[in-house]
Amino acid sequence: MTTSQDATFAPGSRIVVRDEEWLVRGVKTGTADGIMIKAVGVSEFVQDVEATFFTGLEGITPLVPEQTELVVDTSSRFRQSRLFLEAVLRRTPLPRTERGLALADRFLLDPLTYQQRPVELALSGLRPRILLADVVGLGKTLEIGLILAELIRRGRGDRILVVSPQQVLEQFQRELWTRFAIPLVRLDSTGIQRIQQEIPAGRNPFTYFKRAIISVDTLKDAAQFGHHLDATTWDVVVIDESHNLINKGTKRNELARRLAAKTDALLLASATPHNGDKESFAQLISLLDPAAIANEKQYEAKDIAHLYLRRTKISPEVRDQIGDRWADRGPSRAVYCTAGPIEEQIFDELTDVWLAGKWTDEAVTGQHRLFPYTLLKSFLSSHRALHETVTNRRKKATGAERAALDRLAELTSAMTDHDSSKLVKLVEELKKIGVGRGSDTRAVVFSERVPTIKWLAETVPGMLGLKPNAVRVLHGGVADQDEQRILQEFELAGSEVRLLFTGDVASEGVNLHQQCHHLIHYDIPWSLIRIEQRNGRIDRYGQKHQPQFRALILTSERDDAKDDRTVSEKLLDREAVAHRSLGSVEAATGLYDAKAEEDRLVRDLLAGKSIDESYEAAHAEIDVMADLFGDVGTAPVMTDVAVARVPKLFDSTEDFVDAALREIYEDRPEDHIDLRREDELLTFLAPDDLVHRLTDLPRSYLRAHREGEDLRLKVTFDRTLAQRKLDQARQSKTPMWPEIAFLSDVHPMVDWLVDKVLIRLGRQQAPVLTADVTKPTYLIQGVYANRLGQPTVVQWMAVSGLPAAPEIRPMDEVLREANVGPAMVNRAEALALDPFRQLLPQAVAAARRHLEAERAEWDAANAEPLEHYRRRLQTFEQASIFDELPASHRAKRRERARNTVAEQHDLLDRLETAGDPLLRVLAVLVPSPESAA
Repeated sequence: MTTSQDATFAPGSRIVVRDEEWLVRGVKTGTADGIMIKAVGVSEFVQDVEATFFTGLEGITPLVPEQTELVVDTSSRFRQSRLFLEAVLRRTPLPRTERGLALADRFLLDPLTYQQRPVELALSGLRPRILLADVVGLGKTLEIGLILAELIRRGRGDRILVVSPQQVLEQFQRELWTRFAIPLVRLDSTGIQRIQQEIPAGRNPFTYFKRAIISVDTLKDAAQFGHHLDATTWDVVVIDESHNLINKGTKRNELARRLAAKTDALLLASATPHNGDKESFAQLISLLDPAAIANEKQYEAKDIAHLYLRRTKISPEVRDQIGDRWADRGPSRAVYCTAGPIEEQIFDELTDVWLAGKWTDEAVTGQHRLFPYTLLKSFLSSHRALHETVTNRRKKATGAERAALDRLAELTSAMTDHDSSKLVKLVEELKKIGVGRGSDTRAVVFSERVPTIKWLAETVPGMLGLKPNAVRVLHGGVADQDEQRILQEFELAGSEVRLLFTGDVASEGVNLHQQCHHLIHYDIPWSLIRIEQRNGRIDRYGQKHQPQFRALILTSERDDAKDDRTVSEKLLDREAVAHRSLGSVEAATGLYDAKAEEDRLVRDLLAGKSIDESYEAAHAEIDVMADLFGDVGTAPVMTDVAVARVPKLFDSTEDFVDAALREIYEDRPEDHIDLRREDELLTFLAPDDLVHRLTDLPRSYLRAHREGEDLRLKVTFDRTLAQRKLDQARQSKTPMWPEIAFLSDVHPMVDWLVDKVLIRLGRQQAPVLTADVTKPTYLIQGVYANRLGQPTVVQWMAVSGLPAAPEIRPMDEVLREANVGPAMVNRAEALALDPFRQLLPQAVAAARRHLEAERAEWDAANAEPLEHYRRRLQTFEQASIFDELPASHRAKRRERARNTVAEQHDLLDRLETAGDPLLRVLAVLVPSPESAA
């Protein structure tokens, strides 16, 4: 008998461990204890129990196909057999050689080719490791969801970790569940505390929850989580807003490198993926493919084309598909605010003293040269912001500087709210667009300064006649759980929130477009990148109304005063022009980091340059990053995304679910789980083993579906109904989950039904059913796997013509010709099984010979991309030595390159097909009386 040391295992097969039968759910090789097998119990005493076994620690016996027991299917219309075959098809991961999408149109979203294109890129490589760099608003979260779903279907998405900024945790979690039915445990500060209370002391939280989302700032604490991360491996790691990982030596960068080494798939997402520096961007790319770039100073677009995708709203494929799903952007309008008498005095003081360099008797060098512009920007935000900046500086100032600060403090203290021309104009503009008592109109107001945000939130509601609960405030000092609640409340149509005052903490990754299309810049960041990020909160896919942008521009009567016309108004115009003509501002900046962009601008202003001169000089420089990425993903794509060829016995998932429920509960699911069906809606009480699979869901979701001690699920296959319920949830006054969930192919309920159907048959049994065939036909599955346990070849064979002339055809063709489907009639006639049992070993032998005969061709197809990468490794190693480097540096680089090459060769070796095929007899079709006649 085959031992666990030399056996071949594959998901969907059965094994015997401790004299109990188990269904293999997943396989991973290369562990210290041999092959790791994740399984669910089949036999009576372990039924539905989930377990993990290691071949080095357990005696694991795979069931031998020649010993398959044949049993007659007596179910109505051979339902048991059809469900069993469908379940095996669904449980078997698609092979690595299948690059087409299997689930592209199975979710609650518009099936857009441009959003499927990243899935195609991810599946085309050795491993799914790519950077999603579409500009703000195109739907990177949806692209991530599509990739995750495809990996789950391939058996490569069981363990998922999503790392994102704190403010988008809830948003990301909701999108993944409501759109794709992929549950993630949210580990914010509250979630972490709950975990520490619930799991045993010292237990690794990342093995306790297999799919989780956590903030990058929570996770980067190496002292708390480092040892847990080092002891954990993932199928997929997603890092959102990944441009924050670039700076080498930071905790975020160290976290990214730690995670990259512990996962198969790595998805990085960022609308601003680099800071304009080729070397730092090369370090980010090395997380995805350490051998992609040999010389970090010299590389080309073709070196990274397999790792990177960037499109804008004007990219041809995007432009042709978004249609009316994204309203055209409105103009960015400057709202001029004429400075009042006290504001003019402050302009005088800033111009004549601070910007003229008369604020100190000492030589001003380094960062101190920038401080006058810090004061100017504070004032252009508000007198409250200027007062706080002055107050903080006065604590350490002496001499002439202290006297100059005292004068500014005196002026800001004398200024009242009524003296603020910007405040007056803000209220006027809000009234014009309809924000006020009794109106549903909403607006978001951005400011860079926390004192300004707090002040506006205190004063504006009363001036508009709004109650305090109609306003929300968001800035970096808000607690993480409050931050997520505030953003969610602003998105809810039924909530009373009408105004959101926020800082740039809400400028990255946050959706504010569901109920809002008005955005006001109370002050303008001195960065085109930051302006674009702000505007992208309401100008994004799914916006039904034309986004409207306004910016308050404070003006002075002094010709030499650096008021908002000097910088802010010009940046507002430049961002609008760049967006309209280029789709993004990056080509107009010459830089790709907001802080670097602003610092350069201030230095140029200090040097006497105008805003136009600063940007024209920057644009005239050789932009190496634009050369690399200017055309990536922008060319017209004429071909559709490939679709996977997946055999199926049911026309839809709905048909499969309906038949499975009736089979499991003996045609009376309404008696067992209180199943109720009304049109396209299914409601039922979830059994304990299904409830266990839902533990990754948020507790708020589970609480909303409780009926006493029971959990009542409401699901639908109808996209229109599911979308309506999702929209209704957004209409509520408080955050709530949709009442009805869309039942996608990766929903835990479908996964549960697949397992329940598979264990309906006894140990190593295969059903026998009569069909429209002329000879006994054996349906056999054949699987070759690599050393990681991933299928490289999956063959669905129908063997007939036994014993004299065996013939092997594709199983789906034979099933179709034999009319295996819901129209079958099972007369439950007595069948003599001995003749079919005698032919079974010959059928297995014929299938094995077929696999062995074709293996060379399949190996070549699987090996071709591996060989291509081996050639790239050779080039990488040869190119990793630079003559201009000192000898000692060349030696270190050579050693690093050799280590990288060795690691990548080890990976390639594990991706090669290994061992004998796994064969499994699934069913036997025998001639019906009509076919025999």
